[in-house]
Amino acid sequence: MLYCSQESNTAKTEVTALFFFVFFFVFFALFGGFFCGERCGSDLSRFFELCQCLKSSAFPWLNLHVLLRVDNFCPGGSIYACGNPKEASLFLPLGPQVDVYFPPRKRSRISAPFVFNGEWLEQKQKTSIESLPDECLFEILRRLPAGQDRSACACVSKRWLMCLSNICKSEICCNKSAAPESSLSVKEGGDEEFGGEGYLSRSLEGKKATDIRLAAIAVGTASRGGLGKLSIRGSNSDRVVTNLGLKAVGHGCPSLKSLSLWNVATIDDEGLIEIANGCQQLEKLDLCKCPAITDKGLIAVVKKCPNLTELSLESCPNIGNECLSAIGKSCSNLKSIAIKDCSSVGDQGIACLFSSTTLLLSKVKLQALTISDLSLAVIGHYGKAVTDLVLNSLPNVSERGFWVMGNGNGLQKLKSLTVGPCLGLTDVGLEAVGKGCPNLKAIHLRKSTLLSDNGLVSFVKATSSLESLQLEECHRISQLGFLGVLFNCGAILKAISLTSCFGFKDLNMVLPPSSPCESLRSLSILNCPGFGNATLSVLGKQCPQLQHVELSGLDGVRDAGLLSLLESNEGGLVKVNLSDCVNLTDKAVSSLVNLHGWTLEVLNLDGCKNVSDASMVAIAENCPLLCDLDVSKCAITDTGIAALAEAKQFNLQILSLSGCSLVSDRSLPSLKKLGSTLLGLNIQHCNSISSSTVDMLVEQLWRCDILS
Repeated sequence: MLYCSQESNTAKTEVTALFFFVFFFVFFALFGGFFCGERCGSDLSRFFELCQCLKSSAFPWLNLHVLLRVDNFCPGGSIYACGNPKEASLFLPLGPQVDVYFPPRKRSRISAPFVFNGEWLEQKQKTSIESLPDECLFEILRRLPAGQDRSACACVSKRWLMCLSNICKSEICCNKSAAPESSLSVKEGGDEEFGGEGYLSRSLEGKKATDIRLAAIAVGTASRGGLGKLSIRGSNSDRVVTNLGLKAVGHGCPSLKSLSLWNVATIDDEGLIEIANGCQQLEKLDLCKCPAITDKGLIAVVKKCPNLTELSLESCPNIGNECLSAIGKSCSNLKSIAIKDCSSVGDQGIACLFSSTTLLLSKVKLQALTISDLSLAVIGHYGKAVTDLVLNSLPNVSERGFWVMGNGNGLQKLKSLTVGPCLGLTDVGLEAVGKGCPNLKAIHLRKSTLLSDNGLVSFVKATSSLESLQLEECHRISQLGFLGVLFNCGAILKAISLTSCFGFKDLNMVLPPSSPCESLRSLSILNCPGFGNATLSVLGKQCPQLQHVELSGLDGVRDAGLLSLLESNEGGLVKVNLSDCVNLTDKAVSSLVNLHGWTLEVLNLDGCKNVSDASMVAIAENCPLLCDLDVSKCAITDTGIAALAEAKQFNLQILSLSGCSLVSDRSLPSLKKLGSTLLGLNIQHCNSISSSTVDMLVEQLWRCDILS
């Protein structure tokens, strides 16, 4: 019994030891590959020592089999070579002595979790830098040197791009000790590395105007000369520019000098304040249809951007008098301001703007505002530096306002005046302006319904330096007023233009003898139905030195009237536009090129349906300097094109044949010949020219832009 008991205890001991042996073997088989470092190597060595002890002492019958070769016991990998522990061919016997060498390695500092998938264990290591919070990523990226490294990092992801775009110039850490000697020559501000001098220009329109694109522009241009001009034209799409995009520009574009924001309702004061803080070199600001921007945002700009010289505000209802007062106090360098359709702007703001002693405005545009006579009185008194003044659509301004402005004696330097639809501009007001602006050289009057011939002549007599006069839709101006200007301003006037003035009547008038208007060089009469041969004949005698003549849409002009103008001219015409003068014929064109072909450079006969090939032959023979010819909708055929092609010393660069239905494929050789000098060819609506001919022209006239 004692022997049996001892044998039973021995068996239990062996079974227990065998159990522990198998347990340790399975443990190391499964998890040995996942442990690394010296500890793993020492544990495996002790395990094999334990195996040898067990085999030599308690279990001499035990024959140890292992799963892999000795060289597969390496930290960091599975002990199964093929990933399948059930293959019997993988079990190899070990001899009585097993030597396993594990080189010392550092323990991994990253402990990855075990992921159970089915019956196997896999180790998956979490991705890296993307798990870092934004604060850590910011600290890493701000230590990158400016240049290609920053641009490359911006291409990694939108997160990296936005993070880089939020890094200001002052937040960049520069390791000067590690920099090469060549980079030490860069000046201390780092302008050549970040921001530059502002040589680049970018424009975003419609759906392309997004925060991501602005961030990319801010990062990409910083090391390529710097962004100098940015234009953003928004749309009503879902992807729009917000304050975040302007923040990126403010941080990354310190060299920005010109900013235009059009139709971006999502940008408010916060975005404009970011521009004010980061872009203090700003010189030009244009805000159009930005309803969310108020006085607060614009005041921040005018206070922090001392170099601001041009400011344009249009359809910004929340910008008013407070902002204009701040501009007058802070913007000593402001030279130009334009305010249009800003309902909050009133007389108080205009008065504060102009009465400032530090402001020297030279260009002023006020349009569609609710200002009254008081504003014009302030301009007339304080506008001592104003040279260009535009007053359009001011319904509350009366005759008194213009009269006070003219008598304020403050507009001594005014050279150009434009007055749009305004009931306040009368004969009395215009005469006062002429007396109060002795240096006025150019005036443009549009839709002045109360202005008459007497007021126009009185104005011309009052001013002593007028060189250019433009009248548009002034229906009370007639032939008397027009000729009165020529008689009273003949020594200085250089250009006169009448557009859609329906008060003209072509009357035969006996005029007193007067000295001719020798100074007049440009005459433009557009769509004035009453203008005809009689007035044209007087013009020819009164203006012998004309060089540019534009007579467009005048049904009353015929060959005889044009001929009198041509024969009286002494200087030689250079540019002639006779478009839509439907009663002109080949006789007038032939006389034109015979008398002035040696100086003629531009000739427009668009819509002259009575002009035919005879005119083309005369042009080819007499116009060696002609470079621009438009015979659209004329009675031109292939013969006329051939005559042009055969001309000698012909340097035609632009030819328009639009609507010439008689020009066909037969003109292909002639057009090819003209193509040696042509840069532009218009053959639209030429129905007799086939598509194959057009393709051949496009292929062979490769340097010529062809419209078809």
